Amino acid sequence: MAPGLRVDDVRIDYDGTPLLAGVHLDVHPRETVVLVGRSGSGKSSILRCIAGVQRPDAGRILWDDADITEVPAHLRRFGLVFQDALLFPHLDVAGNVGFGIRGVARADREARVGELLDLVGLAGYERRAVATLSGGEAQRVALARALAPRPRLLLLDEPFGALDRDLRDRLATDVRDLLRALSTPAIHVTHDPDEARLVGDRIVTIDQVQRRPT
Repeated sequence: MAPGLRVDDVRIDYDGTPLLAGVHLDVHPRETVVLVGRSGSGKSSILRCIAGVQRPDAGRILWDDADITEVPAHLRRFGLVFQDALLFPHLDVAGNVGFGIRGVARADREARVGELLDLVGLAGYERRAVATLSGGEAQRVALARALAPRPRLLLLDEPFGALDRDLRDRLATDVRDLLRALSTPAIHVTHDPDEARLVGDRIVTIDQVQRRPT
């Protein structure tokens, strides 16, 4: 099976010094790959290059064998979830989840929002103010918002890092089950090996995808 995503011989510099070099990574359809590494190892930089918000200093990013290295982030059709939920405070839960699908018919948008809130365990939360949400609930809304436009790849950058252990483990299991149910491929970045084992179909430590120049 040809990979959906391919990171091909990417190099990432930091202040003119190579941070990572010779990065190769494939993500197949319906697969969740977890990148694990210590803080500062470059795992989030890899994710930003894939997202299109950072340009690699060398190498290519491909989707279905098409080079997307120069394609702007908003045209890649990838979903993003960060450690901070980054919800819009002036919108209720439904407004946040439906933000990326404002161009579809209202009835279809409402149906999609309801479907996703049910999937993330927040059925009936449509009219809730985001300021009233717990940390775990806010991350579930952020996940639903990222999934609403049906992204062809979901990117999660330490999404549970600010949560306590019990909640982190519960959300990690829920996200794994949700991605499998939706057949959405994903890359999940974390420094926590236990979280990686809960979420991933395949785990890649940063040492496996990096080759520091000598």
